Amino acid sequence: MKPRDVARKHRAIVAALLCWFGRNARDLPWRRTRDPYGIWVSEIMLQQTQVKTVIPYWQRWMCALPSIQSLAKARSEKIHKLWEGLGYYRRVRNLQRAAQLIVRDHGGKFPERFDDVLALPGIGPYTAGAICSIAFDQPQPILDGNVMRLLTRLFGIRGNPRKSGINKELWKLAGQLVVSAAETNSAASPGDSRSFFDPQSSGDPPGLCSRLNQALMELGALVCTPKQPGCETCPLNRLCTAHQEGSVKQLPQLALSRPTTPLHFFSFVVEHRGRFLVRQRAAGFVNAYLWEFPNIEADEAWSNPQQAARKLFGKIPMRLEPLCSFKHSITRYRITLRAYRARFSTRPVFFNAQWIESRHFRKFPFTGAHKKIVKQLRH
Repeated sequence: MKPRDVARKHRAIVAALLCWFGRNARDLPWRRTRDPYGIWVSEIMLQQTQVKTVIPYWQRWMCALPSIQSLAKARSEKIHKLWEGLGYYRRVRNLQRAAQLIVRDHGGKFPERFDDVLALPGIGPYTAGAICSIAFDQPQPILDGNVMRLLTRLFGIRGNPRKSGINKELWKLAGQLVVSAAETNSAASPGDSRSFFDPQSSGDPPGLCSRLNQALMELGALVCTPKQPGCETCPLNRLCTAHQEGSVKQLPQLALSRPTTPLHFFSFVVEHRGRFLVRQRAAGFVNAYLWEFPNIEADEAWSNPQQAARKLFGKIPMRLEPLCSFKHSITRYRITLRAYRARFSTRPVFFNAQWIESRHFRKFPFTGAHKKIVKQLRH
């Protein structure tokens, strides 16, 4: 395709996306602000997490920690409690580390330069591009999973899009599209950005770079989905190579996912004189700094709860009562957890743990699995 034809296709894509987004953008709370702090928090929460899950978390977070300064000085227990249930807790610790650096190095004001944003903990090229384009309307490209899938189909790109060469090509395309949006005359741009803009806000409506990148993500999330994409209603179907060639279902050509690994755990709810034994997970491990009931992975040498309790506490409990059992996942691991009430004749000694009353459970940020045990105890 000649450069002139490529540029013409890019302009057509941008025009169609801006028009579609103005009419179909979801009314999400972080779209009602131009505050880079709120946009940053939303982008970190949305990593590997669905929008519907993030909305109440974001709203609670912004009420509890409305500024970079409040996040920078918040206690660890508070930020982990606000994040409780979202998973991937390294994200929240990086958020606070970044806030502290912003206070130290940028006077508490979120930096506008792309390189300064990219240098913050927990922020990669995609997140930096999203913040700079959405909050500051800079022509910075984005490439998350939704955009990757959309561009792969739109331009008929074969091969694994996560491989270096193809991934670089996709970043280049994303950059060309957002630059094309920046060059668009705003007075002549189609669509109405105010479908999600708060008219009482003191800021300006989102610019064309902001809208274009959000439109790419939105179309990938709502229409150009992994399975059963809505090609007939897609505003880009006439421009989409995969749709014209009938290869939508074959793209993108992702590598096969790694096989899952089953794991089995025993967990023990130990109560003594109205207090329950809980421990905090150590730094450097999955779910670091979160709280849980004593637990241990089952192996072939001691595959029953009595043996597991003996290994964990150094003695067998006088009574074991099944409490609950459920399955959950962490990355590629599929975990079966069986929880028991354990009663000992004397209070067991357990290092790095606390005895707390059940009414204080709500103050402690528990791991997702052990939060289910807490819920079961309240029944």
